[in-house]
Amino acid sequence: MGKYVWIVLFIAVGIYMLTGVYQVGPSEVALIKTFGKFSSVVQPGIHYHLPYPFQSHVIVDISTVRKVEIGFRSIQRGGRITYQSVSQEAIMITGDNNLVSVEAVVQYRVKDPVAYAFNITEADSIVRFTTESVLREKVAMRNIDDVLTIGRDEIGLETAKMVQKILDSYNCGIKVENVYLQEVVPPDPVVDAFDDVNNARQDKERLINEARKYANDIVPKAQGQAQEILRQAEAYAQEVYLKALGEAERFNRILKEYTKAPDITRKRMLLDALQSILEKNKDKVIFIGDADSLNVLNISELLKEMGK
Repeated sequence: MGKYVWIVLFIAVGIYMLTGVYQVGPSEVALIKTFGKFSSVVQPGIHYHLPYPFQSHVIVDISTVRKVEIGFRSIQRGGRITYQSVSQEAIMITGDNNLVSVEAVVQYRVKDPVAYAFNITEADSIVRFTTESVLREKVAMRNIDDVLTIGRDEIGLETAKMVQKILDSYNCGIKVENVYLQEVVPPDPVVDAFDDVNNARQDKERLINEARKYANDIVPKAQGQAQEILRQAEAYAQEVYLKALGEAERFNRILKEYTKAPDITRKRMLLDALQSILEKNKDKVIFIGDADSLNVLNISELLKEMGK
């Protein structure tokens, strides 16, 4: 009887000792705890530690990229994956007080297995709540046009940096790989109104562009015409000025001669004036006389006598 007891006791002790054998996968590490306190990190392979309660281990996957969904959930049914919207997460307010539905995906992995295993619990929830909070802040800092178009990628990058900073302050041992805004659209109840506003905005831009096109066509022409008129006015002014200047010089010369011999100068001026008139009316006859007599002058004969 005593022999069998020892055999059973030996087998029980052997089974107890074998509970210390464990295997670590290629993408994992094992954290060994001795009397409940972390003592070492073990790399992939088959290993052994003292059985519980002396030692125990925690397996942590450090290579797999994990995914957290915000604003929706992926549900696998049979061989199909369906998506279910979570509106309380997705609906956010932009900086210009518009509503927008934002669905995002956060990818992260473990960078410090000790901190990840012993400092936090429910890592997915921490990442989700932190990212949602930061994402709402980033969306609230932009208007709806930026959020829907060019601002999406910037919001994702800024959110990833801020979430990483916050998680590091928590000492979570998590590295955020990417925050990707999967879908950003107006909420269903306001889609029609948003489309109307968007169409009106496009019409406004189109009309503005047409007005600019017309202005770019008509303004240069008007400016060219104005420059042409200005040049003509300046040329006319210069012409009048030079003509007046010439007349003034001529008058001064005549005045100078007139002061020397007033009678001769006056007669010469009269003859010059008469010559100018007759040159334009060579075959005409001028009648000179007063109330009692009338003299008829033949201009052509008079010019011959004058030697012209």
